Amino acid sequence: MSSNDPLVQPDLSSLIGSRICHDLISPIGAIGNGLELLSMAGAGGPEVTLISDSVANANARIRFFRIAFGMASAEQGTARSEILSILKDIYGDTRTKLDWAVNVDCRRAEAKAAFLTLLCLENALPYGGTITVNRADGRWQFSANSPKLKYDEALWAVPTNGAPFELSPKNVQFALLPEALARLGRKLSLTRNEGTLVLSY
Repeated sequence: MSSNDPLVQPDLSSLIGSRICHDLISPIGAIGNGLELLSMAGAGGPEVTLISDSVANANARIRFFRIAFGMASAEQGTARSEILSILKDIYGDTRTKLDWAVNVDCRRAEAKAAFLTLLCLENALPYGGTITVNRADGRWQFSANSPKLKYDEALWAVPTNGAPFELSPKNVQFALLPEALARLGRKLSLTRNEGTLVLSY
């Protein structure tokens, strides 16, 4: 790079996300190992079960957040088996049923955008529902269905139209999704019917 070349601005939010997930995964793994040793020594009871379930949930969320909020280089890939494992741990015991109907591996940048999309759709399904994810000819489609679908027009205008909106921390994914899609050269399209929300890019 010459002195006249413009500096490439780093993706600070993704760097921070990767750093936080990296620093948390080791101590949570150590707690899990300690629980396993306690179980081998005969310890049990509702307290150990509660801690074990909490560790498993925390580990699943970190794995999910590592993709959704972490770095995604152009060369990185994400195996379908890894995605399915993460999504099973996240949605397996919830009121939201997820059908990941993408039958191939994908680039990490695509997985990042997809996970951010899922986080956005969770906002529309406060009482649960179903989400189906498809990819055909390189185009992604997400269909969310619920008889109690919640649609916040001002919030969804952020990723679809770039409209300004004062986001809370729990809704930061609505601002990060269009950035992730821009790196893929995509733009979000949204259609809504009674009880159904369809996103594609």
